Amino acid sequence: MSLEWIISIITNNWPMFLRGAGVTLLISIIGTIVGAIIGLLAGVIRTIPLPEKRVSRYFLKLVNLILSIYIEFFRGTPMIVQAMVIFYGSSLAFGLDMDRLLAAIFIVSINAGAYMAEIVRGGVISIDKGQFEASQAIGMNHIQTMLYVVLPQVIRNILPATGNQFIINIKDTSVLNVIGVTELYFQTKSVAGNNFRYFESFFVACILYFIMTFAVTLILRHFEKKLDGPENYTVIGQPMQMAVLPKGPYENK
Repeated sequence: MSLEWIISIITNNWPMFLRGAGVTLLISIIGTIVGAIIGLLAGVIRTIPLPEKRVSRYFLKLVNLILSIYIEFFRGTPMIVQAMVIFYGSSLAFGLDMDRLLAAIFIVSINAGAYMAEIVRGGVISIDKGQFEASQAIGMNHIQTMLYVVLPQVIRNILPATGNQFIINIKDTSVLNVIGVTELYFQTKSVAGNNFRYFESFFVACILYFIMTFAVTLILRHFEKKLDGPENYTVIGQPMQMAVLPKGPYENK
């Protein structure tokens, strides 16, 4: 490895590296947000108790079956295969000419949604059942219980796992070069093809990936601390007065 070559590659190709890093962040940010929304909806639906009415019961079972198939399929297949099937398959089967960037965001979103659905379901299960029973006792239905009691706790509990999924999405965008998305890996491959210095070019890409993932980690840890609140707190108001009882006749003086 030559330091002069690394400096030369960065100096001559920094616009391509920045453009690729920007596309990578754009895809991963939007994909993680949309995936989190999909995961929240799927996780809440999968925790709805079965109703007593036969039609509603069968409908909910059908919805849960569809969600289970969706989750298992996208968790059980590589993203690079999903990208090929969705991008080229939609063109062959339905004649859709998808924009490559929109296709990449769609692929990352539905892939992240499958993982987030299981993360949310695990977060809901971790909540004590007594809170569900207490909510029902005061007249709340399942949706109200989720919105006002469960989800605020679940979001805090799943924040580390959501951050981990965000980091995974940043790295997994590299496989989207198979459909021609000009993300960081695609741009690095183009730079290496121009100067035939593959090691130095991809070393620069490694540094950029690390900077992005490490920055995301620091930001998420900051949000976790904000949600946790201060470690020490001060009681506002008058201090508690201790009542002094008179000594009894049998107490030692």
